Amino acid sequence: MTVTLSCAFPPVPETPAHIELAEQLGFHTAWVYDTPALQLDCWMTLALAAVRTSRIRLGPGVLIPSLRHPMVTASAIAHLVQLAGADRVVVGVGSGFTGRRAMGLKPLRWADMPGHIEVVQQLLAGETVTIDGAEARMLHWPGQAPARPIEVPWVIGVNGPKGLEVARGLGAGVFTSRPRPGADHGGLPSVTLLGFGTVLDDGETLDSPRVLAAAGPGVSVAYHAFLEQRDGRLSTLPNAQRFVELVDALPEKTRHLALHEGHLTMVNDIDRQILVGEAMRMLPMVATAADLPDRIAALTESGITEIAFQPMGDIERELRAFAAAAGIGK
Repeated sequence: MTVTLSCAFPPVPETPAHIELAEQLGFHTAWVYDTPALQLDCWMTLALAAVRTSRIRLGPGVLIPSLRHPMVTASAIAHLVQLAGADRVVVGVGSGFTGRRAMGLKPLRWADMPGHIEVVQQLLAGETVTIDGAEARMLHWPGQAPARPIEVPWVIGVNGPKGLEVARGLGAGVFTSRPRPGADHGGLPSVTLLGFGTVLDDGETLDSPRVLAAAGPGVSVAYHAFLEQRDGRLSTLPNAQRFVELVDALPEKTRHLALHEGHLTMVNDIDRQILVGEAMRMLPMVATAADLPDRIAALTESGITEIAFQPMGDIERELRAFAAAAGIGK
């Protein structure tokens, strides 16, 4: 079995150019986060990337339904399809670990997720649906949007059994950053792993400033997630107790603002006090160029069908090094 090699980005001003480079290097899909409290708009970023590229698949990874009216989401998907073509668009949806947690809100209930997604799918199919007690349908005339039905693949951002159940019920793939040990991915059309890490230079140590800049934010995400999800895996991480102490010392009302500052792009003040080189070993994509193919093969054997590598630090260096070591484009 072969694995698809893709990439993921936060929506920042340089991202459309980085997606253009990713296409040149041979990456399959560029996923863009929906994190408005942290970065810019995912749809505007995807649109700018669409007009700069011709092959790479594009999609939000992953949308948070509560952030937009279903009609707004359906129209945005239609616009991206108009720009890139349906064969280049994929839509990821999640409950809001980052998109909601960074605003001090709990993730959406998994029980509500099928309803959120199905309404958008019905709109794209050209159907009339009831939203907020009123009948709604995409009224775009010919030439104003692609003809309905608009059909694109869907994936669900998950890390546990409830999300997997929702994905199976919708016939969707899954997008995960921290698959739980023993998770059953059988019967899913795709399993995308959001992979953090960096390709090590010859003789480079895990505590080098470059490695911490390129991989540290990926490690920090695990600390943040395990704490907020009350996941026992937090206790297995270096300096876990110190991390809890630092967070507990913050005012509860604004704690989430400090915790998520720099999320997925750089290490913040709390992260700098707990991150050590040894912690980088938890990331699947921290490897030498010689070892990276074996890491990818092991993930494939575990059921992963796509790896979405997120470059951090020197983005161009990370994309080029990963592509070369993984054999993308060969």
